[in-house]
Amino acid sequence: MLIRKAAFERAGLARAAIDAQFGLTPDEFRVEGELVAVGPLHADDAIVELTEQLESLGLVYFDDFVELSGNWPAWLGVWVAGRSRMD
Repeated sequence: MLIRKAAFERAGLARAAIDAQFGLTPDEFRVEGELVAVGPLHADDAIVELTEQLESLGLVYFDDFVELSGNWPAWLGVWVAGRSRMD
């Protein structure tokens, strides 16, 4: 799950709570520039659970967060960067 850092902070989310809720390792929660990257999430319903949690806090799917799921071969790397919202 990729979450805009500003939205994460606005919603009052805490890394420790998300780590505990989903059993994340240090490498499964990263802050890079303007993005918070959570995952991979291993439980079958974890994406749905986190999406519902974020929406209940007022975050909007696609505007504030997006899931980036899929299985890729080990030789493939994906880099994602956030940028300021352009209205």
